[in-house]
Amino acid sequence: MGSSKLSHLAETLIGSEIVKLGGIIKEKISKGEQIYNYTIGDFDSSLFPIPKELENEIITAYKNGYTTYPAADGELDLRTAVSSFIKKNEGIEYNPQEILIAAGGRPLIYAIYRAIVDKGDKVIYPVPSWNNNHYVHFTEGEHIMIEATQENNFMPTANQIRPHVKGASLIAVCSPLNPTGTTFTKEELESICDLVLEENEKRNEGEKKLYLLYDQIYWTLTFGDTVHYNPVSLRPKMKAYTIFVDGISKSFAATGVRVGWSLGPSEVIAKMKAINSHIGSWAPMAEQKAVAKFLNNEAAVNTHLVQFKKEIEIRLTSIYEGFQQLKKSGYSVDAITPQAAIYLAVQINLVGKKTTSGDTLLTQSDVTEYILNEAKLALVPFYAFGADKKSNWYRLSVGCCKKEDIETMLSKLGDALKKLT
Repeated sequence: MGSSKLSHLAETLIGSEIVKLGGIIKEKISKGEQIYNYTIGDFDSSLFPIPKELENEIITAYKNGYTTYPAADGELDLRTAVSSFIKKNEGIEYNPQEILIAAGGRPLIYAIYRAIVDKGDKVIYPVPSWNNNHYVHFTEGEHIMIEATQENNFMPTANQIRPHVKGASLIAVCSPLNPTGTTFTKEELESICDLVLEENEKRNEGEKKLYLLYDQIYWTLTFGDTVHYNPVSLRPKMKAYTIFVDGISKSFAATGVRVGWSLGPSEVIAKMKAINSHIGSWAPMAEQKAVAKFLNNEAAVNTHLVQFKKEIEIRLTSIYEGFQQLKKSGYSVDAITPQAAIYLAVQINLVGKKTTSGDTLLTQSDVTEYILNEAKLALVPFYAFGADKKSNWYRLSVGCCKKEDIETMLSKLGDALKKLT
């Protein structure tokens, strides 16, 4: 029997490239292969458990019977805790009416798109970036994709955005960026803010404004001299046009705990709350109560972040240095100095090389497959994040990386590169 046709959305949704790759890797592992799987933007909880204090608060909240529906916009004690956490750490002021809690960052991103974007509206977003292409598809917006370049650490620039702002509804950016682990410079983010403010000044009363979706879910994880900047600190007037996406998923290795928050203008937050209410994508009551207590425990938060960042940085730096060694040895690989998040942007430029069996690596997909089969190294190509299919850059994630595996992985990669002519 032929399958019946479903909605246009269902029939045209593109499956996740990362999930597809994950399937291939799982199969190899099930056959007993040792794979260095650096594809997952998640954590191995045996290496990176959630903070003990947070775990205890969650258990206590369940024992105390917090198992009913939470408030539609999030429990007040959590919104108040987020408000003071953000003020203390980022110096920006949001009252509880300007904060929305949801089950992680995704429902918030979806709600922002749904609240702002109408069919045919221009949405400006850089590639590589995480899932913006899918959210634009959901809302039937017009894709204005900006191909970010290595020269700017794969962050979009105001000059790239400028030609497209007329008539646009949303600019969606992320810093620190998934998949690259790179961040905006202060100057570049200021220029983007000025662009948004300038464009909104030109728009008439009653005309739709241009909003900035600012995903900063990785903002606590910066390394070395890297500083995280946000639009509202740099340009206070941006408070009227910026909607933040944030939460505990990455800062506290709590991806499965599902507590995220948005900060934004109260009228936008109210509409997002209405959308989220219909979907029911609230963070569970017990987890909300626990996160409220944990965020107020400054000592526990700081102790966790210091240790956690140190462990992530060791991994990123070791792999970065390994790639630089391979580059010095004359192989066509490179990496960008670790700046933030749990990712390293690495380049593997092998198209046109011949394998020992005489096959030529004709496409970047061939390269990805070769590295997986020969070096047992699994990475996500930037084209899975909307970049050009020919891009020879990859996301390497260290959330599931054992420190003791790094040396072996690098030596296997070296051996695989050595075999090519």
